Order: sequence, then C-alpha cells, then structure tokens
Amino acid sequence: MEKIILASQSPRRKQLLEWAEIPFEIRVKETAETYPAGLPIEEVPVYIAREKARIIQEEVRKDQVVLAADTIVVLNNEIIGKPRDRENALHILSQLSGQTHQVITGVVIKRGEAEWSFADSTRVQFHPISKAEMEYYVDRYKPYDKAGAYAIQEWIGVIGIHSIHGDFYNVMGLPVSRVIQTLRNQVF
Repeated sequence: MEKIILASQSPRRKQLLEWAEIPFEIRVKETAETYPAGLPIEEVPVYIAREKARIIQEEVRKDQVVLAADTIVVLNNEIIGKPRDRENALHILSQLSGQTHQVITGVVIKRGEAEWSFADSTRVQFHPISKAEMEYYVDRYKPYDKAGAYAIQEWIGVIGIHSIHGDFYNVMGLPVSRVIQTLRNQVF
C-alpha cells in the first residue's frame, strides 16, 4: 500500500494506523469543527472530516490519498463535544454514567476528484460511575481533547464500560478495518 496523508493530529488515529502497518505521514491545519444548522447528526462527523480533507488536499499532490476523520459522541440525540474544562468534563461523564450513548466517526478519503466517505457507529454503555471515580479520571487523565470527555482505552473505559456494540476502534477514533477495506477495494 502506498503512503497516505493522515489529516489528523489525534495520537489515537496515528497509533491505529501504525498498528495496521499503513504507511502514512501526518499533515494538519487548523479547521473549524462547525457544521450547518439542521444537518442530520449522523452526517456531522463526515461533514467535518470532509472539510479537514479538503484543506489538506489543497496542499498536496493531486494523486496523493488524504484520509480525514472526525468523531462525535451522541447522547439522547444531542452531540456531546470535547470538555471545555474540569467541571465540564465531570458534567459530561455524569451524563454518560449508567447510560448508553453512540460514538460516530465520519471518515473521508480523497484522491484527486474522487472521494469515498462513510460514518461508522458504535453503541457504548457505561456502568454507573461514582463521583470519586469521575474526579480521579479527569484529574489524572485530563480528557480535554476527547469527544465525550473519555477515551475507551484508558482507565475509565477499563472500569466503566459495561458493553459496546460495534467497532471498538471506532470509539478510539477510527474504524480502521473499514478504512483498510475501503483503501484496498476502492482506492488502490
């Protein structure tokens, strides 16, 4: 497989591509993670990923493959973003405690004028989490760059996740097996 451009500074996406042994280089540029009002929730992460890919594609050769992704957490039909601060992180975790939420990652792969895009969804159910556990997690792991204020592969996921239905790696930020299938079957 030829080297692709990963339009993300997420350490988790980088790690997943390394585990999959996909050759890549990282290129990022500040992108507003905004979307049009009224856009259906499941289309939001694809829209944002498309913007990330478009901005990077303008700076690379047209034949290079650009991969971009965006992950959102949805609870009761409401997008839960990244926490602004400690109190907001604790509030978000208290909302997720004992509940089932959805993690949706939008993926866009571009090569020249061609584009392949999809959204992958995983349902995650948390056990009830105590206030002391939430405070420990937020203070120790500082999940301020994570949608939903948590990372499934960290301590909170180990002790707090009751079940997941769907791709575990999607919750980490990239449904890497689906990305590989798309690259193999459609791009290369």
